[in-house]
Amino acid sequence: MATDKITRTSRQHPQEIGSKEYRYDSFNNNTPFEGKKKRLPAMGWNSWNAFGSGNTEALTKAMADKFIELELDKAGYEYLVLDDGCYNSERVDGKLTNEPLKFPSGFKALADYIHERGLKFGMYNDIGTNLCAGSAVGTCGFEDVDAVSYTDWDIDFLKVDNCYYLWDNATFSAGENARFTYAPSIKEVKLVGADGKELVLNAVADGVVTGRHAVVKENYVTNIGTFDGTNIGNTPVGDQSSELTFDLKNASEGTYKLYVTYATGKEAGVGQWLQVAVSDGSNLDFFFDNLVESTEGTEDFKENYVCDVTVKSGDTVLRLMNHRRQENTLCSYAAMYNSLKEADPNKDILLSICEWGKTMPGDWGYKVGDSWRILNDITFQVGRDGDPGRGYWEADGTCSITSQYDKCVIMDEFASPERGWNDPDMMVIGMGDVDETMAKTHFAMWSMMNSPLMLGMDLRKVEKGDYIWNIITNKDIIALNQDKLGVQAKRVWSSLADKDADKVYLMDHNRVDILAKPLENGDIAVTFINLAGEDVTNKIEISLDNILEYIENKMADAESFKGAQTYQIKDLWTGEERSLSGKVIAVDELKAHDNVTFRVSPIR
Repeated sequence: MATDKITRTSRQHPQEIGSKEYRYDSFNNNTPFEGKKKRLPAMGWNSWNAFGSGNTEALTKAMADKFIELELDKAGYEYLVLDDGCYNSERVDGKLTNEPLKFPSGFKALADYIHERGLKFGMYNDIGTNLCAGSAVGTCGFEDVDAVSYTDWDIDFLKVDNCYYLWDNATFSAGENARFTYAPSIKEVKLVGADGKELVLNAVADGVVTGRHAVVKENYVTNIGTFDGTNIGNTPVGDQSSELTFDLKNASEGTYKLYVTYATGKEAGVGQWLQVAVSDGSNLDFFFDNLVESTEGTEDFKENYVCDVTVKSGDTVLRLMNHRRQENTLCSYAAMYNSLKEADPNKDILLSICEWGKTMPGDWGYKVGDSWRILNDITFQVGRDGDPGRGYWEADGTCSITSQYDKCVIMDEFASPERGWNDPDMMVIGMGDVDETMAKTHFAMWSMMNSPLMLGMDLRKVEKGDYIWNIITNKDIIALNQDKLGVQAKRVWSSLADKDADKVYLMDHNRVDILAKPLENGDIAVTFINLAGEDVTNKIEISLDNILEYIENKMADAESFKGAQTYQIKDLWTGEERSLSGKVIAVDELKAHDNVTFRVSPIR
């Protein structure tokens, strides 16, 4: 089905892409799809960290009541989101239904209960066939039906996960689905003209590899596709997707038969889906976008006819590629996005993309989503039966505050109110092993990075005036996250970066980072963060001039800030205010895992 607006996903075959807006080449145009709203980062509560799949209607109502008791609504929090575990395990007459024992009154009644308290109601689903906890009720192929259910239930927020996905080897998906997301390994291409003349081009000797992912072997090119960004280690900065291209300056204008010598596979790096296009620098013509005939093995190269291509005069490039990892996922999220708009054009539903950074959603998520997860879950040890679950400052893989921060902090250029927000997952404040100091720094990090501020603890364990409440309701820190200028903080200095502190992907936590964030009224926020487990006893300082080198072009009024004779500094945790003489901001020491966060105001 080729269509300009994908509204339903096939379960038989990846979508044919009829609109260039779903193509990889459109990702840098920064134009969201029709109807996408400009907004600030979401603030609310999600059930997963506290209850996992064990959430219930009674627990959700208790959270809503506690929300009001704690006056979280007055601090800016507004969404209560049901995560996995709330539906029947199978569809009923093709529709989603509530799990009758855990949610006996149904979702509309629960939405009414939450709305009556002035709050907003959110739910969860998945672009795959099943939810991550296993229920066979994913939206794949049912987007239009489910969109009607969600509007009937009056939801305000939809988190959509990425398990059991048919067109990528995502979590719980078949590993052989990698055949859709990688091109075959390629050894040679041959163009045969109408006159029978042949142009033979060797992949290694004549080809040009773009991006960072493809691998050039001795006599072929492999790994033509897009990085899997689910885990730590791969920088999000730079071209994440590779192509094999050939300059066709020596080819005469006309139509050619294209033969490719390739070997296919069904594994990460070697697939079976090939895209063929010819570009003249201004136009892009697709000639093939499908599975090619399989070979016996990943080293069994075979020459096969693939398609006819039309070559134009001038500087023309033949592109062999597979951007389907990103394009397929965009199509699936777009199917849900478009269906929600069609079900009720006037209904404002926030779409939270939760594909764990697998397909580099910073590139394309802005088209349909209000935020996009950047890594796998921040914790896999969720709460149940009174156990608060576990969060960690530092851990292997993605399951820690610092692993999420390390990646998100260098993704500032992907975020804005027009595009949407990088999401390093819901916060783990209030979970086991996260102490008060860690919680303060965690909250400052997420606020400075314009991440959604989604609480995940059992709110019944929080009381007004305790340290958790004082952190999560700190109006000065929240104001940084909700500042209307909407600029994510940039890392302007790190003790482990000699240069380009805003771009270097650092995972060694024996360091201090300094972040700076321009604010709507012309102020800037500056945060000093000690990521290490030991105190830093030496003075750490940075000049305002050094900060401005990084953020001046994003400031609301850089000239007034630079021209000020003095500055007022407020410590946003202690409330202490002082004047700054000169242009150097310093802290004398930083405790382990601690932060100092200032608001710097020019005295005009």
